[in-house]
Amino acid sequence: MERHETKETMMNMTRRSFCKSLAVGTVGAGMCPTPMFSQTLPGADDGSGLAKPTPQQIAWQDLELGLFIHFDMATFTGQMKPRTPADANTYNPVKLDTDQWIEVAKAMGAQYAVFVAKHCTGFLSWQSNAYPYGVGQTSWRGGKGDVVRDFIGSCRKAGIKPGLYASVSCNAWWGVDNPGVIKWGDRQQKDYNKACETMLTELWSNYGELAEIWFDGGVLPVEQGGPDLFPILKNHQPNAIVFQSPAPGGIRWIGNEKGVASYPCWSTVKKLNDPGQGDPDGAIWNPGECDVPLPGHDWFWKGQTRLDKPNDEEQQKTLNRLMDMYYKSVGRNCNLLLNATPDTTGLIPEALTPHYANFGKEIRRRFDTPLAETHGEGGTVELVLKKPAPIDHVMVMEDIARGERVRAYEIEGLVPGNSWRKLCDGVSVGHKRIQQVTRTEVARIRFRASRTVAVPKIRRLAVFDIG
Repeated sequence: MERHETKETMMNMTRRSFCKSLAVGTVGAGMCPTPMFSQTLPGADDGSGLAKPTPQQIAWQDLELGLFIHFDMATFTGQMKPRTPADANTYNPVKLDTDQWIEVAKAMGAQYAVFVAKHCTGFLSWQSNAYPYGVGQTSWRGGKGDVVRDFIGSCRKAGIKPGLYASVSCNAWWGVDNPGVIKWGDRQQKDYNKACETMLTELWSNYGELAEIWFDGGVLPVEQGGPDLFPILKNHQPNAIVFQSPAPGGIRWIGNEKGVASYPCWSTVKKLNDPGQGDPDGAIWNPGECDVPLPGHDWFWKGQTRLDKPNDEEQQKTLNRLMDMYYKSVGRNCNLLLNATPDTTGLIPEALTPHYANFGKEIRRRFDTPLAETHGEGGTVELVLKKPAPIDHVMVMEDIARGERVRAYEIEGLVPGNSWRKLCDGVSVGHKRIQQVTRTEVARIRFRASRTVAVPKIRRLAVFDIG
């Protein structure tokens, strides 16, 4: 969490004189310095040349927080990238309950969930005709089980938007390793390509509309001998947001698996799927997603760790780390996709579920109820509190449908003494910027853009006192 230190001692004045400033529609020159920036900045245009998101990208960025669920044969074998596939009957989640997974998502405040339907083991978690290695070849539920169907159904019942992960870059059953090429065994590349096209046609056409589709490790291009997947995607899931999409309109990896983005972080890039902080001059709208396991855990369940002990000290340590991730992902113009690991029973362990619930509860405690908020446009947007109050957090959101227009800004507070004090500053805003500031009593807040490429459109300016 970032801080901009200010002096704790306020200028001497009475509470009454401070409150009087609230009754004035525009603070007079005798009370406050003349603003450095006018409402419309010199040289700012209408933003018509800026990169802008699709409606689907806007909707996805509004989701902000998602639950990632890794569960397949690796859960039972402990091998995420085996060279030899395990016997299908090793897979036997006797208590599997996807409703329980989504209850965890709801408690966390997730708006979407992504299930790993097929990972590097090659095991297929749905009834598939692509090749004979999946739930259909197990004794679990008499070979009739379908985890994808159950997961999608649980999401829809709970109002959580569903997404699916299905990699084609690695597959132990086929002898395939990155970037999707057969490297051992006697199988043929053309047969593997056909299997990939079949399995993704099934996933994208049999379960309804998906909010997000995950490609992991990329896709071997058709011209290099890979499967022809883009026409299938366009035909069956034209509205899905695609992680590492081969075409514009998707989202990008942020460059690490720590759940944090560097700052500044832009939604635009010059090269599609270029990981990292993006580029303010990029012509492609390609926002970032920060994916991360629960602290102390791996992507797949590997047995107990210290986090499985639900004591107060570990709960607080984990919550602190999760909140730090939140500030450095959602608070830096990205979505956060936090992983959950069901164990061999098919349930997210009861000892772990409080971590997700505590995380959601703390986000709501901090940010569900602002002290005040407003919106506006121009070089300066001002927020008047009903009465002077201490604040320790500021949230700013641009109307990203108009593009990212702000390139640098300052946020100031009107403090006792009727003077404006700088509370924090920054560079990128985008969908959302959250900053912690030194707790300061203010009567007003103003957002002042010091550098823009078009007239700023501020969707939300809000202040909070979380204590």
